[in-house]
Amino acid sequence: MMDTSTVYPQVRAIVADVLAVDEDEIEPTGSFIEDYGGQSIDLLDLMFQLEREFGVEITRGAIEKHARGDMPDEEFEENGRITEKGLARLKEYLSEVPEERIKEGMLVVEIPTLFTTETICKVVLRAQQEKEAATDSPES
Repeated sequence: MMDTSTVYPQVRAIVADVLAVDEDEIEPTGSFIEDYGGQSIDLLDLMFQLEREFGVEITRGAIEKHARGDMPDEEFEENGRITEKGLARLKEYLSEVPEERIKEGMLVVEIPTLFTTETICKVVLRAQQEKEAATDSPES
C-alpha cells in the first residue's frame, strides 16, 4: 500500500528543483507558497513535473475539487469566500495543514497557499489511485 512516505523523496526533490532551493530545506509540513516562496507559475511547473515523474494526470484544481467532495458549491463557498462548512471540510481533507492556516473569511483563491509538501504527496497518490482505478475498470 502506497502512502505519502513512499512518494515523499521524489516529491521533495521535485519541489526543491522547481523552487531552486536546497532539498534539505524542504519539510513535509512546509507550505509551498508561504514557507518556500513558490508562485502560481511554480505550482503549474510542479504539477507538470509530477505528472511526468509519476506518469499520472493531475487536473487543475484537483485539491479543491477533492476537498469539496460532493458538497454543493453554494455550501462550500459564498461570493468567493469559503463558508464555515467549507472550512470544516478543508480542515478535514487537508489534515496535514496547521489548523490556524485555515481561517474564517478565507477566499477560495487562497486555497493554494495551504499546500504543503505532504499535500502534494497526497495529490500524487490520489492521481495514482485514479489511474489504477481507470485501468482496472472494464471500459478501459
